[in-house]
Amino acid sequence: MTSDDLFSMQPLPVSEDSIVDSRLEELRRKIAHHDRLYYDQAKPEITDREYDALYRELVDLERANPGLITPESPSQRVGGRPQGAFAQVQHLVPMQSLDNTYSAEEIADFVERLQRLLPGEEIPMTIEPKVDGVAIALLYENGLLVRAATRGDGTSGDEVTRNIRTIEVIPAKLHGKIVPKVLEVRGEVYLPKETFARINAERDELGLPTFANPRNAAAGTLKQLDPNVVAERKLSAVFYGFGAIEPAAGDALPESMEKFFGRLKGWGLPVNPRHWTARDAGEVMDAIRELGETRRGFAFETDGAVIKADLISQHARLGSTSKAPRWAIAYKYEPEQAKTRLLNITVQVGRSGVLTPVAELEPVFVAGSTVARATLHNEEEIARKDLRIGDRVMVEKAGDVIPAVVGVLTAERDGSERPFRMPTHCPVCAAPVSRTDGEVAVRCANPSCSAQVRRRMEYFASRSAMDIAGLGEAVVSQLVDAKLLHDVADLYTLSADQLLPIERMGSKSVENLLAAIASSKEQPLWRLLASLGIPHVGLTAARTLASSFGTVDRLATASVGELCSVEEIGEIMATAIHDWFRDPGVITLLGKLRDAGVNFGERDAKGSAPAADGPLKGTTWVLTGTLSIPREEAAEIIRSRAGKVSGSVSAKTTYLLAGEDAGSKIDKAQKLGVKILNEEAFRNLIDRGE
Repeated sequence: MTSDDLFSMQPLPVSEDSIVDSRLEELRRKIAHHDRLYYDQAKPEITDREYDALYRELVDLERANPGLITPESPSQRVGGRPQGAFAQVQHLVPMQSLDNTYSAEEIADFVERLQRLLPGEEIPMTIEPKVDGVAIALLYENGLLVRAATRGDGTSGDEVTRNIRTIEVIPAKLHGKIVPKVLEVRGEVYLPKETFARINAERDELGLPTFANPRNAAAGTLKQLDPNVVAERKLSAVFYGFGAIEPAAGDALPESMEKFFGRLKGWGLPVNPRHWTARDAGEVMDAIRELGETRRGFAFETDGAVIKADLISQHARLGSTSKAPRWAIAYKYEPEQAKTRLLNITVQVGRSGVLTPVAELEPVFVAGSTVARATLHNEEEIARKDLRIGDRVMVEKAGDVIPAVVGVLTAERDGSERPFRMPTHCPVCAAPVSRTDGEVAVRCANPSCSAQVRRRMEYFASRSAMDIAGLGEAVVSQLVDAKLLHDVADLYTLSADQLLPIERMGSKSVENLLAAIASSKEQPLWRLLASLGIPHVGLTAARTLASSFGTVDRLATASVGELCSVEEIGEIMATAIHDWFRDPGVITLLGKLRDAGVNFGERDAKGSAPAADGPLKGTTWVLTGTLSIPREEAAEIIRSRAGKVSGSVSAKTTYLLAGEDAGSKIDKAQKLGVKILNEEAFRNLIDRGE
């Protein structure tokens, strides 16, 4: 064959089946990739709408070419794989997902399909918020919670009972005299929006990857192997359906979803705060619009509405596909986004030295407020989104709370846009920055950087730490700018002569501030430990360490092994604490705080010897419900008498102190045989032990 022959050859024709097969393979690969990111890693890269577009194209192609459907296709299964870190359990009835729709026309098609499948029947419907959380199935037997599992692949999921038991709104025992013999109840675990905002702010501060939305945060929390971490994050839940159900003798299934919601509430299970009923497509859309106007008032993020045939007897006759029931559908709201311009990217420095890029935006109104700034988290996130200064961008609020840049309008670029580069030196103090291998965080290497000092001061003085009234952000900034504060120990050297020249610091405010600083010296040890920025040590760990070691000196000299022997302290945390106390800068700081007279545990909050051998020594308490005094005050009463306070009921719990409107902890305490005290009995016990 000559070269002329090669050039004269025509390409072989490509069959239409080959093109379809190739596209199906590509779609399945992409969907599997995004399923892994969403279900397994809680780190989605595309929006729900973009995912649904890929999935719809796959289903349409398979429907037109049924001979090309494979058992492994995403259209033939529900969701992500169960995770290997947890035991796998099989659902009594498969957990299906819902088909999605985005328009009034598709809602009308859904209602018409119901009527076509059940001709001549009235088909009332319920409409409820679609909670954007993690699907969960709880199994109750004779009213007792025996198992909790994630959706997994729809047939089996991760067994997460220990983690679910930390959620206060979920009862360990169903309320009421008549409870089902078997109830496999379905719902969503979610992270409240306010909690989501707090956790993300803390993770940003520490240079940790932030959660894209509350759903990802809830998923990441349920995958924690330590239930104490789960308890700290304060998850909540909503329930709305069932899989298997066997009524009690003499009882019957509820006739409708409307009545089932009432049953759930009576059993003590939390339900959606509101739902609607409808008889036709027009009324369904009216309910969807009303929900859209009110959904931001819910504690959870909701991305749509769920429409169900109300009569349970109709569900079986309407049936389901391999993936979704035919009697229910989800309507997805368009995410509320706004177009604006990225004017600049500035860099903030946190108390741990982490540099965080921030988008400076042309102000735009979105989801109820004007947005002018949004965190961009880190340089890798900026590169992944291909953000450039001067870009036209789309902005929305993650969890209806946190402003986020979600996309770039690359088609509107004119060539003037500039790429962002993380600075090689701190933008505040000009010290070199560094990045540890394996981390995305870039840090300022200078612990004396004024930005770090400001943030450390603010945290040290905050209500959850040393609680120094009058030492807010503005005052801290003035004191740092005046070179009066270089580290937290400098607070205890301030004098009236130094403070009076500061702008807006009158004699009375100076007197009050100095008194608050002096008073903070007597704070209990756990507050000091919580305020120092020890790696991985939050409020709960600070209390545990204070209770276990008693003084800063004992904690500072503890080995990694001794730290690991403390309940709730793992090896990673133990190593970080051990290394922190051996840092020369930390040793110097602790010496200055000791010289200033700060309580290192040798005395309690009132300045007297700690009650290491008090009347409650050896007892562990859990508090629940509303008391006549703040819970923290009751907890301090217990600790001052050498008792230990825990956040969750376990076999090690001695007493449960229960106030009004107590939650599910009472059920668990009863099941474990833990003694339950009301406030009057608690006071009597305390008085007898004085």
